[in-house]
Amino acid sequence: MNIAVIGLGLIGGSICKTIRKNTSYSCWGLDSDIQTVQQALESGAIVRAIEPADLREADLTIVCLHPQPTIDFILQNLANFQPSSTVIDVCGVKKAIVDAVTLPLSQHGVTFIGTHPMAGREFSGFAYAQDTLFDTASFIITPLDDTPKDKLAFVEAFAQALRFKEVVYATPEHHDQVIAFTSQLAHVVSSAYVKSPSLLEQRGFSAGSFQDLTRVAKLNESMWTSLFMMNKEPLLFEIETIIQNLEEYRQALQQEDAVMMCQLLREGRILKEKSLLQNSTPRPGTVF
Repeated sequence: MNIAVIGLGLIGGSICKTIRKNTSYSCWGLDSDIQTVQQALESGAIVRAIEPADLREADLTIVCLHPQPTIDFILQNLANFQPSSTVIDVCGVKKAIVDAVTLPLSQHGVTFIGTHPMAGREFSGFAYAQDTLFDTASFIITPLDDTPKDKLAFVEAFAQALRFKEVVYATPEHHDQVIAFTSQLAHVVSSAYVKSPSLLEQRGFSAGSFQDLTRVAKLNESMWTSLFMMNKEPLLFEIETIIQNLEEYRQALQQEDAVMMCQLLREGRILKEKSLLQNSTPRPGTVF
């Protein structure tokens, strides 16, 4: 199988390296940065550097760009994709991508399926790509009602070949709703948290909890702004919810209400324990 990877940054580069490590597929690469393409060739992550016209020879195209560039690239290259081939993306928002490109691709005989590998690092670029990045990650697939079942099976088999820990199915809307909480809110909170005037006094006073809460503040602001704006309503809901919850903790402190504070902390602990138990329960098998 010929696989074309568009964008050889952290995720695209890691996909290429993982394909090389775990499969016998032929992996090709396209990137606007010539030096990045050369690094990918020299490392063996890709076996061929391609141009958009070469996509006609690819069975699977994986677009690993930021959200708007993903949409732009696909719409600009509709005629270049091989008819009957499959195109997937890796963006952290799904409905906006799916809505923009599914129909135009289908009119050219190409199937689009929105996907999201749930992995990342606080670094970017091919130099930080790893062939182990997805070992503990889930691979989210967001089909529509009329997505061909054989294409879904094809994409799931691809994810399994790359040895993702788990394949998860969701509608584009449900994906965006949940990801606003599990990923996007975490980045907002981390970014806001480090704006305390106490930040530059933390040396020698911080341990694991500080590192955990501040890690994702080191982000690509252009990409995350695009993700936030494309998922405005679900993210606003999560921001408003956490503000309301924080108000309860502030009220307990202001009123010196230790009973209320203890209750709030207890509720949080119980919810966390419940989520840990849920995460340890195997998901039911995939049903098409």
